[in-house]
Amino acid sequence: MSKRVVITGMGAVTPLGLSVQESWESLLAGKSGAGTITQFDPSGFAVRIACELPGFKVEEFIDKRDARKMDPCTHYGMAASQMAWKDAGFEDGEYDADRAGVLIGSGVGGIQTFEAQHTVLMEKGPRRISPFFIPMMIADMPSGAVSIELGLKGPNFATVSACASGAHAIGVAFHTVRRGDADVMVAGGAEAAICPIAVGGFANMKAISSRNDDPERASRPFDAERDGFVLGEGAGIVVLEELEHAKARSAHIVAEIVGFGATSDAFHITAPAPGGEGAARAMKEALRDAGLAPGDIGYINAHGTSTPLNDSYETAAVKSVFGDHAYELATSSTKSMTGHLLGAAGGIELIFTALTLESSVIPPTINYDTPDPECDLDYVPNQARETEVTAALSNSFGFGGHNAVLAARRFEG
Repeated sequence: MSKRVVITGMGAVTPLGLSVQESWESLLAGKSGAGTITQFDPSGFAVRIACELPGFKVEEFIDKRDARKMDPCTHYGMAASQMAWKDAGFEDGEYDADRAGVLIGSGVGGIQTFEAQHTVLMEKGPRRISPFFIPMMIADMPSGAVSIELGLKGPNFATVSACASGAHAIGVAFHTVRRGDADVMVAGGAEAAICPIAVGGFANMKAISSRNDDPERASRPFDAERDGFVLGEGAGIVVLEELEHAKARSAHIVAEIVGFGATSDAFHITAPAPGGEGAARAMKEALRDAGLAPGDIGYINAHGTSTPLNDSYETAAVKSVFGDHAYELATSSTKSMTGHLLGAAGGIELIFTALTLESSVIPPTINYDTPDPECDLDYVPNQARETEVTAALSNSFGFGGHNAVLAARRFEG
């Protein structure tokens, strides 16, 4: 018999704040995390804006000597995981470490380390490459480091599916607990890709916004004048726990995860399938897995990247799945404020979805000024909305045609 899976802990470092609460408050206030890049000199780049973390201090989470052996991607994943584990409130003896695991996704892993060590190779030769280069760079290291830090010895690996990585990680972790292979899973995504080679690469493929003179208004999902996403960084981590396990220790339950859908477009390396066909199948699969009807859903946290094709095709996908109900449910993009956290997006956006269910407040899509005839749904424009939501979806779609959709429900004891 399938077990029920609930969220009992959450942690986040985002461009809107260095905690879940700070990020959530900024989100509901409609605050943008975008600004001119400060981590390197962006002059000469076609795009000079990003959503950076505000004042992150790694030494508050990791010993400085250890931190030097980790990429910032791992720093962020470790910080958010520590917060999530503390939020879950485990006491000694309340869990079996052999049945508690970690599953953290990342789209590009340690790209800052890769860039820095390639410079060392070119300027100083191969003997000067750091012996920590490989473990700093590989995308599984946030998951591995968190497992070591927390002493969790259950399932431990990473998902890599571009911008769907965090959602895939949570979905696989959800199924792991539901089928009884673990009692507790720490899951989500981490990313730290604001560096010259990544910004230059995304800019040259015309994926990111070039509104350099107005960064706070650059991310504008579903708006007719959108011209690309704004690159973000950070991590979003949840603690998933089997319901009876959580109840036995009187844990606070934020929301229940009830379904996961994963599909492939099998179409193009970057462009989504026409009409959002693959995304629609993922949403249908999440609903089927959850035992929910389309009319049960009151909110969708959209992938909503602010790119021309994604937003119009995601809109088409929602309409194909929900029919007339598509116009009655709220569909907002929190990327309008956080920017696009790539592999970490699914983690932080599930947290926002869970908080929507718990608080009955839907975050807005900011910078929505000029309606697009192809994007004609209720995007909760520019202001948060108080309304009861009992079930919701969180959409994540990645380069390569990867689609991951999570279904969550307000917890009813």
